[in-house]
Amino acid sequence: MTNSNFPHDSKNQPGGTQSPKSFGTEAKGKVQDLASDVSQKAQDVASDVASKAKHLAADVSQKAQDTASAAVDKTNEGISTVGQKMSSLAGTIRETAPHNRLGPIAETVADNLQAGGQYLQGHNLEAMGKDVTDMVRQYPVPSVLLGLGIGCLLGMALSRR
Repeated sequence: MTNSNFPHDSKNQPGGTQSPKSFGTEAKGKVQDLASDVSQKAQDVASDVASKAKHLAADVSQKAQDTASAAVDKTNEGISTVGQKMSSLAGTIRETAPHNRLGPIAETVADNLQAGGQYLQGHNLEAMGKDVTDMVRQYPVPSVLLGLGIGCLLGMALSRR
C-alpha cells in the first residue's frame, strides 16, 4: 500500500514510494544542511561586522589623534605668541619706565616679563609639563599647599556666582 502524502522516490523502495522513516531521515538531513548554511552565513555576517567595526574604530582613533595633535600644535603656537607679547611688553616697560624711585621696580618687572616670555617662546606644552612635574617632585609640600590654596580660591569664586 502506498501513501500519497509522501513524495515518490524510486530509489528508496521498489514500488517507487518512500517510506515515512526514510522521508524523515531525508527531511532531517535537509534541515540540518539548511541550519548549517544559516549558521555559516550568520558567522560570515558577524565576522564582516566585526571587521568593519575594527576599521571604523581605527579610523576614529586616528582622527582623534590627529585632532589632539592639531590642538597641541595650536596651543604651542598660542604659548609662543604669548611669550612674544610678554617680551614686547617688557621692552615697552623699559622704554617708558620713570627714572625715579619706581625705575628699579619697573626694570625688575620688565626683566621678569622678558624671562617669562623667553621661557614660553622656547618651550612647548610637553616641556612645560615636565618642568612642572620636576618642580612638584622637588618641592612636594609647597606644591600641595599651593594646589589647595588655588582650589580654595576657585571654590570661593565659583560659589559666589
